[in-house]
Amino acid sequence: MTTDERIENLEKGLASARRFNRWLLAAVGLALGVWILAGTFGPTMAAAPAGGGAVKEVRANRFVVEDANGKVRARLEAHDDGAGLFLLDENGKPRAGLSAFFNEPSLTLINGNQNVGLYVGKNGPRLGLSDENGETRALLSMDKAGPRLALYDENGKPIWHAP
Repeated sequence: MTTDERIENLEKGLASARRFNRWLLAAVGLALGVWILAGTFGPTMAAAPAGGGAVKEVRANRFVVEDANGKVRARLEAHDDGAGLFLLDENGKPRAGLSAFFNEPSLTLINGNQNVGLYVGKNGPRLGLSDENGETRALLSMDKAGPRLALYDENGKPIWHAP
């Protein structure tokens, strides 16, 4: 592989990472919006204190948001091993998730089997891109040895990696 080809591949990876960052900002903004709405409207659904005024705090293990037709569109839930916010489409299929389970935070954007996942684990952060078959096609990661970029074919076989 020539230097020009490597640079071209890296530029494509950078463009993909920039697109992912835009999606990440949109998802985080949406998550914050849901959180703010839950904080604003959640207390109004609880019983008001005897002396009047607003409820100061609402506690639950799970919040479910439904659309006008009663279909679940979002879940905010907490378990012993972590918590997550999940956004679902009109068919109940996951479209986005922001979670922190087992001390490994992640953000995943999903369209069918295609997904973009950003994870931070014990060994460092990873950004993965999957195709329409759910196969990882590109993986950008950082560990103690430094950054790594790997590209895979449709069967999951490595076709290029650096270093």
